[in-house]
Amino acid sequence: MPNKTEQTLIELLRENARIPTAELARRLGVSRTTVQTYIDRLEQRGTITGYGARLSADYEKGLVKAHILLTVTPKLTDKVVRQLKALSAVRTLHSVSGSFDMIVIVDAPSISDLDALLDGIGAMDGVERTLSSIILSTRIDR
Repeated sequence: MPNKTEQTLIELLRENARIPTAELARRLGVSRTTVQTYIDRLEQRGTITGYGARLSADYEKGLVKAHILLTVTPKLTDKVVRQLKALSAVRTLHSVSGSFDMIVIVDAPSISDLDALLDGIGAMDGVERTLSSIILSTRIDR
């Protein structure tokens, strides 16, 4: 488990993975060498597994996003996961408790593309039921 300084470092990197080491050191109150040691250690432990790009608000505004709740045939769960993983529109897939088995978060360039995506997911072998909600706005994104 990361210590307090490492946890703060992780939070800073989540906000901006490209923040310079010198700026991280200043914010953490440690040397640049110490920051690099923390980053190396977090990577070696597998706590940090990669770095990604955050998309601009203007780009994101052009996408239609949705949450899709899925009920899946238990014996076909792995097959459904593989099929969903192959779809570039799938951003996140969660296994959940409750009346549904999974929550899929997707984005598409248009409503018609989203409609086709929803139809395709609903038709997958192993998907028994879906319930989708289009995201109108994002109020907090960390």
